[in-house]
Amino acid sequence: MVDLLKRRLLKQGMLGLSVCGAGAVWSNALIAAARLPHGQMLQAADENGVRLPRGLRSRIVARSSQPVITGRDYKWHAAPDGGACFATKDGGWIYVSNSEMRSTGGVGAIVFDARGEIIDAYPILQHTRDNCAGGATPWGSWLSCEEYNHGRVWECYPDGKTPAVVRPALGVFNHEAVAVDEVNKQLYLTEDKRDGCLYRFTAERLTAQGYPDLSAGILEVATMQQTFEAGARGILGWLPLSDVQAEMQPTRYQQASALTFDGGEGITWFDGKIIFTTKGNNRVCRYDTRSQLLDVVYDAADSLTPILTGVDNVTVSSSGDIYVAEDGGDMQVVVIDAQGALYPLLQIAGHNYSEVAGLAFSPDGKRLYFSSQRGATGRSVDGISYEISGF
Repeated sequence: MVDLLKRRLLKQGMLGLSVCGAGAVWSNALIAAARLPHGQMLQAADENGVRLPRGLRSRIVARSSQPVITGRDYKWHAAPDGGACFATKDGGWIYVSNSEMRSTGGVGAIVFDARGEIIDAYPILQHTRDNCAGGATPWGSWLSCEEYNHGRVWECYPDGKTPAVVRPALGVFNHEAVAVDEVNKQLYLTEDKRDGCLYRFTAERLTAQGYPDLSAGILEVATMQQTFEAGARGILGWLPLSDVQAEMQPTRYQQASALTFDGGEGITWFDGKIIFTTKGNNRVCRYDTRSQLLDVVYDAADSLTPILTGVDNVTVSSSGDIYVAEDGGDMQVVVIDAQGALYPLLQIAGHNYSEVAGLAFSPDGKRLYFSSQRGATGRSVDGISYEISGF
């Protein structure tokens, strides 16, 4: 269980979330409330090396350097990282996954039919670098983030036919992940640096469909206007950046009062709240876009049961449960439920030099996808992507 303060904050902030106001599949949120095996013991590793509660099953859907579909040329990328699922018109879905490789990078896609069978696979972005995490959009695209000092955000399209487009207005920095606030039509972005920042993008105009036009807008950085409880909570302010391309100075240094976060990682939007992780101090943070209040949902340093470390990719269920993937730690996906309890959902055995990445639920909420970025060998070319079913 988390400590009493965290329990109170979770109850105040998460239990009041309504399903009807929740983010859709594009935010990696689980729309259909899953019947989770709450608090059950993880069983011995199955034939795929995955420890699961009784009733759940694993399947390997792709291995790095190998064809996704036997007999076809397309091979799954090395170092699979952030991912998302997108519904298709025939009742199936597409799982997209970044490749965090310096020389090749890019994004791959696996197409599933309505029965969950793999029917196609292809790249949707190529010749980029260090594609780490990202975020899905409500208009059906995937924003792939490059994690290096001159990294950019690429808007990719799961159909594999529409060319990817770079989005310079979202800034040039060590991008990690991005989340779209559906209500306020804004984007939030994390930066994976020890002194990284939290950014917000507001488009100059909306598209004909009412979505943010990512071609131009204002990029801001978060500041702390008022602090409570020794810095654990506070009211955020936002200051604009004048050099979003970082031609003269890195974005995180352009405002002296910018609030820093120790290694910003995964981020998602859920019912008016931005939830993100910071790996340097093993925290899960939450920003309420309505009250502008920032608080800490989980902190390994003061939790009574700090079973979650190496925090990385994150997503949220329709009931308010927070799913966090571990980069290192003990290679688990840990759930912080809406009542404040922590429990492991799964663990990958024997992958001691890897990380769990790419958490994404299928549109019906019955399957969870993720990857072991470097597999059991610790080599990027040996990454494995999995599916968990039985929810």
